Amino acid sequence: MSEERTYPDYLQKAAMYDLLAQFYKYSFPNLHMHYYLKHIQYMNKAMNFMRTNPQPVQGEATIRVLHTSPDSPNVDIYIDGHRVIRGLPFNNVSSYLSLKAGKHHIDIYPAGNMVDSVLNKKITVEPGNSYTLATIDTVKKMRLLVFQNKPAVPANESKVRFINLSPDTPPLDIAVKDRDVVFPKVSYKQATDYLGLTPMTVDLEIREADTKNVLLPMSRVQFLPNESYTIVFVGLTNNEPAFQFIKIKD
Repeated sequence: MSEERTYPDYLQKAAMYDLLAQFYKYSFPNLHMHYYLKHIQYMNKAMNFMRTNPQPVQGEATIRVLHTSPDSPNVDIYIDGHRVIRGLPFNNVSSYLSLKAGKHHIDIYPAGNMVDSVLNKKITVEPGNSYTLATIDTVKKMRLLVFQNKPAVPANESKVRFINLSPDTPPLDIAVKDRDVVFPKVSYKQATDYLGLTPMTVDLEIREADTKNVLLPMSRVQFLPNESYTIVFVGLTNNEPAFQFIKIKD
């Protein structure tokens, strides 16, 4: 995986090059210009980082909800008694919501029906963190999984992780088409680490683990610069809705 840099990292580099530029300002003009341009380069990287990675308000976290329960209807999401998401369909993810850090109560109901909830759960969120809350399993046994997102990406790079939320699939090998496995044996409810990438368009395939049996081809998957992605496998291999994937920007 590529090393992630943060806003303070870029500022620290910029400050170091500014000091060197000032040191050589009169004695070695060429070195002065060299380090001054380095200073400008890292200041630009810091500004680009802040543009592409907006930071949560201090004391707050951000969450989004991903609906992957294959047989459940559209759902309404309530947090601490207030409806915050209306009619979220299967295979869809909500926009981000801001929450105060701490404990919160999640209730999920069939859309438009606040009589019989299908899930109740307490969650705890930390300040400055970002989370995906995923509904899984059947509507009668629905559960909620919490995954922490890491949207920060080094300038002009990309990254991706994979989550297996298809309840009837065997463990999965995630591979480049006709080539090596990138992540082996990804089981149900498992999230991989993030993989740092050079921005690219690539053909992937999802195989039954330890076999050449391709369960899902993924043609021309695009990873853009300065973006972090989560790819989620949902649906069913032996029933409807069909086994499929969702590509989500973090």
